[in-house]
Amino acid sequence: MDKKNALRAGTVAAGTTLMMLLLSSPALALTPDDGDDPGQGLSVAETLGLFVVAPLALFAVIAGLVMVLDKSRKPQS
Repeated sequence: MDKKNALRAGTVAAGTTLMMLLLSSPALALTPDDGDDPGQGLSVAETLGLFVVAPLALFAVIAGLVMVLDKSRKPQS
């Protein structure tokens, strides 16, 4: 009985995903909409800095602050 429920859940999940993919409209990025005012594109270095380096740096800063400000450590004797 458990195998039947798992199969049913997998079928529903796969069917839902397939229907969402089939019914979603394309991005239509080639045809500009009214009021679009696109700016300059990003270079490879700017893209990597914005989407890779900046999140890693932010993660490092937050992790460092958590480690420095951690109060659960026993006092050093």
